[in-house]
Amino acid sequence: MSKKYRVGIVGFAHPHINHVAAMFAAHPQVSLVACADTKPLRPEKKVVPYTREWNRKNVIKLANIPKCYDDYHQMLKEEKFDVVIINSENAQHPDVVEACAQAGAHVCVEKPMAVSLEDAVRMDRACRKAGTTMVVNWPATWLPHARKAKELIDAGAIGQVLEIDYRVGDSGPFGPGAEHKGVSEASTPLTDEERAAIWLHQAAAGGGAMIDLCCYGVMYGLWYTGEHATSAQGLKANLNSQWCDADDNGVIVVRFPKAIAVAQGSWTTLGKSYLSAGPLMLFGTTGALSFEIYTEKPVVQVTHGAGKAPEIYEPAPLPEHHKNLAEEFLNYLDTGEPMHQTLTAQFNLDMTAILDAGIRSARHGNMEKVKDPAK
Repeated sequence: MSKKYRVGIVGFAHPHINHVAAMFAAHPQVSLVACADTKPLRPEKKVVPYTREWNRKNVIKLANIPKCYDDYHQMLKEEKFDVVIINSENAQHPDVVEACAQAGAHVCVEKPMAVSLEDAVRMDRACRKAGTTMVVNWPATWLPHARKAKELIDAGAIGQVLEIDYRVGDSGPFGPGAEHKGVSEASTPLTDEERAAIWLHQAAAGGGAMIDLCCYGVMYGLWYTGEHATSAQGLKANLNSQWCDADDNGVIVVRFPKAIAVAQGSWTTLGKSYLSAGPLMLFGTTGALSFEIYTEKPVVQVTHGAGKAPEIYEPAPLPEHHKNLAEEFLNYLDTGEPMHQTLTAQFNLDMTAILDAGIRSARHGNMEKVKDPAK
């Protein structure tokens, strides 16, 4: 008989909670027993799709969660959890992870792992000390064509990877036309004052386009090169959102021993075209590889020079028991089978070390060395 897992939720700040909660709620081994939110730095001014209060009500309804606590510390005292899903503000990840680890619960943290390497190390140490497992969810992990690209790279399809370029842009998490996976409701226009009250637009809460979006390009660089980065140069600015203190555009250039990755993130990009998100492009010694991130027919294209027809590769479906975050994590807890590397604490410590260097570089104006998470 398959084990039943008691699952809880801490944090409704991140809009991804709607999709993540739905995956766990649909898993036959999961019982979502309770939830609680974290305390925001500032109260939000309006309840509309993707805001924390709207997320909380939506998730409780769709997952049929019987209890909702005012304080997650109290919830962790009164309830016993096998797994806790954490979708709080980025800056609150270490506090919540430590509390969950002390309560003996495995944790699933939404990307990025943390806003600094110091915070990431805190989280990893707390779980190691408690003997619990932490996974970090990257939406990119579940793209079959992203995995196919990694397979081709490792097989030498473009020779040695030299450069990785990825730009992701939109109008902001609550901007015109905003969409978030797992939510069918349309976004509601907000005033500047209303958006400024939401944590994603607050630097102290871990908001900003660099942390929210540049992390994707950094993650792809680490995943596809398989190398430890040596340094990073970061630049961020608030170009068109003077009503808040968080950046709305950012760039991180990462130096790996044998490659360079360029990660760009923008909250000032309007429209829905390939120019908004991708394509992700890789250039190697013998060819180039590219794929669209969001597309109805995901394929990977490989080219080997002018005049040569591109080679098109279709990805295989994700394997059974590994098709989404809930399946992958619970299969690991059931069987001990290795998880996808992008979910693991070690991969995300390395990723956060790069992001940390990029953030420090943007602050100080210098290229920064990527620190070793083990030191």
